[in-house]
Amino acid sequence: MMKKIEAIIKPFKLDEVKERLNAIGVQGLTVTEVKGFGRQKGHTELYRGAEYVVDFLPKTKLEILAPESQVPDIIDAIMTAAHTGRIGDGKIFVLPVEEVIRIRTGERGEEAI
Repeated sequence: MMKKIEAIIKPFKLDEVKERLNAIGVQGLTVTEVKGFGRQKGHTELYRGAEYVVDFLPKTKLEILAPESQVPDIIDAIMTAAHTGRIGDGKIFVLPVEEVIRIRTGERGEEAI
């Protein structure tokens, strides 16, 4: 069975996470710049003397497809490399994947990863 791992991390941690994933043999990775908030609910800033709330913070979203057997190592790699111990470190989601098809070759399943 294949899984999709989605991780929301702090943008400055991307290179460290990517290096860690490369080291454990992850071959493909999709990265998206996103904005969002969790428990931290953003923060207050001053602009020209006026206070305003910045509630959507910049984050980086990683998407990785992998065989189920590789998921624990991927989670460990992301958690180790993305951890700062401060609020807003992010989250990891693991979802089932029914099918993967490589458009160029027509390969399916794990061969298409």
